[in-house]
Amino acid sequence: MGEFKINKTFGEINKKIQDGSVVVLTAEEMIGATKELGPIEAARKVDVVTTGTFGIMCSSGAFLNFGHSKPRIKANKVFINGVEAYAGIAAVDCYLGAAQTREDDPLNKVFPGRFRYGGGHVIEDLVSGKQVRLEALAYGTDCYPNLRHEALMALKDFPDAWLLNPRNGYQNYNCAVNLSKKTIYTYMGVLRPDCTNANYSTSGQLSPLLNDPFYRTIGLGTRIFLGGGVGYVIGNGTQHNPNVKRSENGVVMGGAGTLSVKGDLKHMSPKYLRGASLTGYGCSLNVGIGVPIPILNEEMAMFTSVSDDDILAPIVDYGLDYPQGTGAPLGYVSYTQLKTGEMDFNGQKVTTSPLASYSTALEIAVILRDWIKSGRFLLGEPQDTLPSEPFGGFEMLK
Repeated sequence: MGEFKINKTFGEINKKIQDGSVVVLTAEEMIGATKELGPIEAARKVDVVTTGTFGIMCSSGAFLNFGHSKPRIKANKVFINGVEAYAGIAAVDCYLGAAQTREDDPLNKVFPGRFRYGGGHVIEDLVSGKQVRLEALAYGTDCYPNLRHEALMALKDFPDAWLLNPRNGYQNYNCAVNLSKKTIYTYMGVLRPDCTNANYSTSGQLSPLLNDPFYRTIGLGTRIFLGGGVGYVIGNGTQHNPNVKRSENGVVMGGAGTLSVKGDLKHMSPKYLRGASLTGYGCSLNVGIGVPIPILNEEMAMFTSVSDDDILAPIVDYGLDYPQGTGAPLGYVSYTQLKTGEMDFNGQKVTTSPLASYSTALEIAVILRDWIKSGRFLLGEPQDTLPSEPFGGFEMLK
C-alpha cells in the first residue's frame, strides 16, 4: 500500500462510523467531489461511497425450511402457490427459484406467454406478509411416514427463510437490439424488428461493481443492502468473468463480474423485492442491492468517481447473434447516451429504454449512506475478495 499517499483500513473507517465522524457520499455525489478536489483530496475527506442497483436478476431465489409436520414428512415434491420449489435437499428444506413458473402456466403455448406468476412473485408475496399455500408430497419412510402435508403459511411461519442468489449485480451488461424482421420476446424485454428500439440494464454510474472494477474491496463477508434489509456477499456469482475487454480507465465493456449474495428474507421489503413477468420469456425477480465501498486510498476515490460518460455497453443483436452464440458486439454506446432515451446506430435514431430503475438505485444508495452515517451499519471486511486478474492481464481498448 506504500505507493498511495492516502492509506486507510476497514477498521479505521468503522471507528469513524462508530464515533459519528465518518464522511459518506453516494457514487453519484462522488463524481463531483473527485472532480472538484482531485482523487487524493477526495480520498482524504471521503471515507465511504455507497452504490445501488435495482433490476431483474434471474439467478435469485429463496432457501426455505417449512418445519416438521406431525407425523413427519420427507418431501420429495414441494409447491408454494402452485410454483414448484426444489426439494432434493433434506426433509423439509427447499429452494424456490425466482424463474420457476406455476405448474398450470401455459408457458409459450399461446405465444407470447404472459408468465403472470412464478417464484419471484411468491417471494414478493412472502415479504409482503401474505399467506401462501404450501403443499409437500412424499413417498414415505419409516422415520418420515407422512405422504402429504398442506398448510397456509406466512413468512413468519417458516423457521428459516433466506434470500440466496447465485448471480446478482452484473458488472455492466449488453444493450440489446433486434436486427431481424420480426418482433422478439427476450429476457431483455420486447425488441422490435429492424433495430427500432434498444433495451439496456444496470444502473450505470451507481452500479456496485462498476465502482470497484477490480474488486479491491468486495468479497466474502462484504455487508450490503439486500432487498431492503442487510445481507452479505458470499463470493463471486456464477458466470463471473473478470477477464473481459476494458476501456483505458479499467471499466469493463460488457458483462464481467457478478455477486453471490445471502440475507434474511424476514427483514426484507416488497419495495426492493418484486416479482417480474417478461412477456414471451418467463418469470423473474427485481432485486435491490447496495454495496458500500470504502475509500482506502486515492485509487478507490478514482474508481468510485466513474460516470456514465465513462461506461460503455456493448450493442448486441438478440435477433440472431445472441441466440446462436455468434457474432461480436455491433458497437458500443455510453450510458450517458442511453439515458437520453435515444441513440445513434448505423445512421438511424433508435429509442432506448432501461430495464433497471436508476431512481430506485439512487434511493438504495441514499438509504445505505444514511444507515452508515447514523452508525447503524458497519462495513464488513471481506475475508477473500472476488477473483480478479492484475491490471495488465486484461485486453485494453487501444
